[in-house]
Amino acid sequence: MADRVDMSTTRQFQARAPRARRLWAGPDLATIIGLGGALSLIAIAIALSGSWLAFVDLPALLIVIGGTFLVTTISFSLADIARTQRVVVKSLRHTVPDAKQTAIRVLQLARGARKRGLLSLQGTLAELSDQPFLKRALTLMVDGIPGDEVERAMRYEIHATTARHADGSAVLRRAAEVAPAMGLIGTLVGLVQMLANLDDPANIGPGMAVALLTTFYGAILANMVFAPLAAKLERQSAQEALVNEIYAMAVGSIGRKENPRQLEVMLNTVLPPAERVSFFKS
Repeated sequence: MADRVDMSTTRQFQARAPRARRLWAGPDLATIIGLGGALSLIAIAIALSGSWLAFVDLPALLIVIGGTFLVTTISFSLADIARTQRVVVKSLRHTVPDAKQTAIRVLQLARGARKRGLLSLQGTLAELSDQPFLKRALTLMVDGIPGDEVERAMRYEIHATTARHADGSAVLRRAAEVAPAMGLIGTLVGLVQMLANLDDPANIGPGMAVALLTTFYGAILANMVFAPLAAKLERQSAQEALVNEIYAMAVGSIGRKENPRQLEVMLNTVLPPAERVSFFKS
């Protein structure tokens, strides 16, 4: 019976998730500066040392980019690849709230609910449009769902979200492994073409270009795109899981009508030492 109640609450919690509109916090400047700056340095070096056309080769691009995509797809599925693309785009534009400020915010909500009752939170729901996860949970509690059930539903979603992010980072890590391998394959293809045409000097150059540029493209994709994006996704996933854990702990505490000072102690157990809060001065 309890399991059926929990699943019903979970479905209600998920049904309140925003679907038509997503809230973005703007582009992630660290990614733009890092990736854009690294690519710009390479572009400047190429421009200073020679012609751009020497570094553009269609067969090499087909081998590395197309091959990396297709070989990565072998390890997963087209649905996994599509989900990863969406998650990566979101991670580039979505900024996770600061954990310390989040803790202070939920302590304010807990103090207000303690003083004025749970229904008083209804007046603050409009202010939580930038925190849809917390807003959905508080809406269910205001509607009469017990806090413990809402907290369990929140933890189900935290687990599902973390699993989706883990799948996305796994795809990127796999692509980072495949790209250099495709570069090596392209190098072998280019060497074979070059050696097969040693008697024709006009064909030696294109074969050498494929041999060198595929390694170049593979190294750039693996070390400047896929691996850094995987690390970014893993870090943001951990930050988002921490923030959502703070929300879940707060909702459970408010639902049980615990003293907000107790909630502060609980939150400080999951916050990093440098971000622990002292909201209630002793």
